[in-house]
Amino acid sequence: MMQESIAQPSDVAPARRVDLDWVRIGAFGLLILYHVGMFYVPWNWHIKSVHAVTALEPLMLALNPWRLALLFLVSGVATRFMLRKTAAGALLRSRSSRLLIPLVFGMLVIVPPQAYIQIVEALGYPDGFLDFYLKHYFAFGKEFCPKPCIILPTWNHLWFVAYLWVYTMALGLFVLAIPGATAWIERWLAPLLSGVWLLVVPSLLFAVFRLTLLPNFPSTHALFGDWYNHALFAGVFLLGFLLAHAASFWEATERRRWIALVLAVAFYALWLSLRPLSGSGMPVRLLIGIAYGFYQWLCIVAVLGFARRWLTRDSAARRYLTDAIFPYYIVHQTAIIVIAHALRGSGLSAGLEAATIIGGTAAACVVTFEIVRRVGWLRPLFGLRREAAGPAMPMRARGQAAN
Repeated sequence: MMQESIAQPSDVAPARRVDLDWVRIGAFGLLILYHVGMFYVPWNWHIKSVHAVTALEPLMLALNPWRLALLFLVSGVATRFMLRKTAAGALLRSRSSRLLIPLVFGMLVIVPPQAYIQIVEALGYPDGFLDFYLKHYFAFGKEFCPKPCIILPTWNHLWFVAYLWVYTMALGLFVLAIPGATAWIERWLAPLLSGVWLLVVPSLLFAVFRLTLLPNFPSTHALFGDWYNHALFAGVFLLGFLLAHAASFWEATERRRWIALVLAVAFYALWLSLRPLSGSGMPVRLLIGIAYGFYQWLCIVAVLGFARRWLTRDSAARRYLTDAIFPYYIVHQTAIIVIAHALRGSGLSAGLEAATIIGGTAAACVVTFEIVRRVGWLRPLFGLRREAAGPAMPMRARGQAAN
């Protein structure tokens, strides 16, 4: 997603924003664990475990409102930093290559086993994967309706890549059309979001999106008509882009990290207590939307602030994972579903089953990346820069070479 350097805002010389690298790595790591959790909570997902672990729900609900918005914000920051190195036109070409190639490859190769296993478990599909792939996967419409009714082909978890490409293209075209607009908006926006309004204005905006758009445009990840998600994710992507160089904003997130965390906990408790009353009248629904919006944004501020304070030391692990995390993301959900399906009927307890899925998924991610990074023609398929194939360097040597 963002293999490029993330630079420290500075008028002199950009330095590595190690904290934002770690935020990105951590957010993707949480996403992998979140998708394992989706196998157990009683929410709709591709396949489900025979073990229902309702105790996971509060934790999943704590992560769900802000984890993806945080990734889009950091993606916006990285996009702005890339413009310090390259012209907007070149950036659009580079982003198209680095995002569309993995997206198409993923839809053709990585994602189809997920759809096949979903149909096998839901309907007992009697024929093999090849039959499903050739007869159904390229239907370009709804298949196996009424339950489950899935649109094939699908991008499943790779919707993030599609949305990120669309937002990047739209923003790049805007920069090309009005070159001076970004700096002008930053000069106006940075002071506003460097004081106490940092905690209030985006929170209220998130609440407005929740209250006005979500009831009419529920989340689909289907790109067209997904207006609540576009307002939220494109909004934070743009915000990250506009404030990437605003030192006052980043200092404010660090300065207000504790108050953001405390308020986030309070708003989460309020939202969680009011969720069972969501069918009540407008005053309750309004309060629920406000609590949700404030919780979303305050969590993001807290994460950014604590990362800026604590995660500033570079390491070989950070350098390794910065490259590895996008290939991990591409393969992780397929690994989860394939392993979970293979364990069906094994009689394992929920704990042993989950540990096996997590361990197997981690191994699949590591093995995939270790193969991909060594093979030149595979690298673009997983979002890595094309490099001459050769013997792989040890982690320590690679880290030194990166500097």
